[in-house]
Amino acid sequence: MSDYDVVLLVEQALSAADAAQIHSLHEGLDDPVTYHVLLPLEDAAARIEAAMGSLSGGELLAAPSAGMAEIDLDAVRADCEERSAAELATTLEHLRATGASVTGEVTADPPIQRLASLIEAVDGREAIILTRPHVVAEFFHLDWTSQARRKLGVPVLHLLEHETFDEQAGGGEGVTGF
Repeated sequence: MSDYDVVLLVEQALSAADAAQIHSLHEGLDDPVTYHVLLPLEDAAARIEAAMGSLSGGELLAAPSAGMAEIDLDAVRADCEERSAAELATTLEHLRATGASVTGEVTADPPIQRLASLIEAVDGREAIILTRPHVVAEFFHLDWTSQARRKLGVPVLHLLEHETFDEQAGGGEGVTGF
């Protein structure tokens, strides 16, 4: 008997309900299931851009260096690393609470590239991508799931974090509500 390896790419910490739903997908398998969780390192540059974007145009144009002087880039990076590590630990804890065998890592690599390399390294049988809804990216097929389906040779399931299967069933794959 060999392991049935599933690679999870998650955008944020899984809730206990998310973990239970994922584990329930594989309960009937004869082979032992091992989950390998990838959580991309929160992007410090994006956080800085968001903070800068919250400044009004007048403040930004009047004193562009004033806002930057107050930002400690090393502190922002360290905070991002701590947050990502804590989210990974929470995710692993929730999955283990379901009885799942699990490993995990925070990755600074491009998410789909790292997903593909991990699928290959563990001989993964499937990939599950859990994200918040990204309507525009999904519409143009730029989201992680669309990219993974083009790159991987295994089934890819896209789930929305913090929604039950029933809540997701109405929309299926793709964009709804336009």
